[in-house]
Amino acid sequence: MTIGRFASLAMAAAFAFAFSGVARAQDTKLTIMVFQGMQNLPIFAAQSKGFLAKRGLSLDVKIAPTSDEMRAGLAEGRWQIIHTAVDNGVAMAEVAKVDIIIINGGDNSFNHVIAQADINSLADLRGKTVIVDAPDTAYAFQLYEILKRKGLKKDIDYKVKVVGATFKRLAELQENKDSKASMLNPPFSLRAQKAGMKDMGEAAKLLGAYQGTSGVVLRSWAKANPDILVKYMQAYIEGLRWSLDPKNKDEAIKLYVDGLKLPPDVAAATYALAADPKQGLAKDAKFDMAGFKNVLKLRADWTGKKPGNPEKYLDLSYYKKALAGL
Repeated sequence: MTIGRFASLAMAAAFAFAFSGVARAQDTKLTIMVFQGMQNLPIFAAQSKGFLAKRGLSLDVKIAPTSDEMRAGLAEGRWQIIHTAVDNGVAMAEVAKVDIIIINGGDNSFNHVIAQADINSLADLRGKTVIVDAPDTAYAFQLYEILKRKGLKKDIDYKVKVVGATFKRLAELQENKDSKASMLNPPFSLRAQKAGMKDMGEAAKLLGAYQGTSGVVLRSWAKANPDILVKYMQAYIEGLRWSLDPKNKDEAIKLYVDGLKLPPDVAAATYALAADPKQGLAKDAKFDMAGFKNVLKLRADWTGKKPGNPEKYLDLSYYKKALAGL
């Protein structure tokens, strides 16, 4: 999709939201798009435990095939909220010139470099092919930077193949042994290791603080629907609190079994990571400013273009209002 099309779609969406504020305020059905993964536990809980319903909300949850489709759909108004790697929001603002806001945090991405069994070190990726979702956003930058620190230069020492979302990258690694490595997060990283692949390192440890999953919306939609957005955030946070409460552990694991179609042992291992008080899902989906600054630095380093200050992309006022009302 061209930048021009993105811009025109964003403008059309802004006018639509501006002139239909009353009608939209009465609409309790939200369409959201997420990547499949452990980060969706608060949404599973918000749905199954009634935290959305008691606020008069319901969700149509779409699974993202690629970050390109996720970003395009938000710009076009096909979904109102996305939960995605925060850099995807920055890319919308900087590349496509779509006026988005980031509304909350969530995690440090949980990403690991996962490689085929015949790869014994990151240096072994020299001359090989690595796979990414999109070549110029988010977790691709993580992979490039990690390999750079190991002395490997992008497009010189290794090739990059675009595959799509995490579930697609796992399938590619399983089906094509010439695709040698990718960034994967749980449960996909766990499933890869059960299949004999190797964990070559955790992104948060290799790169430092990192803001991963975040909620992103169009600024115009948020302004037209502030009450709906606050209620959604309250249900999301309440779902997260319920999920991380130790007394709900077994039921939360079952949500992973059902929501991600996981065997019980993989679901339990995934939950253990999500519930880790230091490295798991962020308490109350708090935004990590230090991690976000690292995201922006990676973007600047790998695009050659300096993004704006963090405040350009953030509007945590809805999040703060949601917290205050819980």
